[in-house]
Amino acid sequence: MSETHKTRMLIIGSGPAGLSAAIYGARAGMEPIVVQGLQPGGQLTITTDVENYPGFRDVVQGPWLMEEMQAQAEHVGTRMMYDTIVDIDVSQRPFRATGDGGIVYEGDTLVIATGAQAKWLGVAGEQELGGKGVSACATCDGFFYRGKKVVVIGGGNTAVEEALYLTNHSDDVTLIHRRDSLRAEKILQDRLFANPKITVLWNKTVEKFVAGGDPEGLVGVDLVDTQTGEKSHEAADGGFVAIGHAPATALFKGHLPMDDGGYVLVEPGTPKTSIPGVFACGDVMDHVYRQAVTAAGTGCMAALDAERFLAEADFAAEAAE
Repeated sequence: MSETHKTRMLIIGSGPAGLSAAIYGARAGMEPIVVQGLQPGGQLTITTDVENYPGFRDVVQGPWLMEEMQAQAEHVGTRMMYDTIVDIDVSQRPFRATGDGGIVYEGDTLVIATGAQAKWLGVAGEQELGGKGVSACATCDGFFYRGKKVVVIGGGNTAVEEALYLTNHSDDVTLIHRRDSLRAEKILQDRLFANPKITVLWNKTVEKFVAGGDPEGLVGVDLVDTQTGEKSHEAADGGFVAIGHAPATALFKGHLPMDDGGYVLVEPGTPKTSIPGVFACGDVMDHVYRQAVTAAGTGCMAALDAERFLAEADFAAEAAE
């Protein structure tokens, strides 16, 4: 018979959203279980310098910040499980999740905090220069490129928004797009074309992110013209890949309503899903802000709403006896 762990609050995912939910849930006496998943700690564990998380006057390292969050969650009573969920049943309470080794987790409430991943180009130099000039988040890393030349790759809303944001730090922003027109909303395009700090390179794809300098970092991108095949090089100190994000929601397809991008739908202004007692927080439901601090905030909201849900359910059960 498979091993079963039961809890008042089951949390799937261990980034800022999941761990913040765990901290609040543990302090409320719900003895939460966090199933960490394939990437314990979430996206911050592959982020080097973090300068915009409140509470630290100096730059901190992403992995260290997540280690501290986990330690805090464990200190107040959270159980951490090093497992990956492969099956879910939210048809009735307690909600059931099954790990890849067959272990079953049952929760009177369920908090989904599986996050999202930036989509990457998959070209040479991209992975090697991550954190050394290549990024997928201008809001996170644009500050490090004050007064420097940057490029943004993409043609949708995300790319245009990133390019516009980067003009707060750089007077030389180049948007690189593989087609001859943008997919972004017209109002964003109008703002982009009206901004003298932004140049657009049409019909170009990135073949390689080029390293150099001392210490070694990004010095530019090698490009290929999609119409002529002509090769060129664009110098850059920072390269921002902005081709969208993919929420980690495959596990919940068919179980919970999602939008066209695969993000879990929640009641506006809350982490409540369409199933009472099931909550979604962090990047799995947020395709707008995607920041560690907003993820942590929605994790807090999920825990508070879970606590209220259980209190109401317990009261109703007692009244029915």
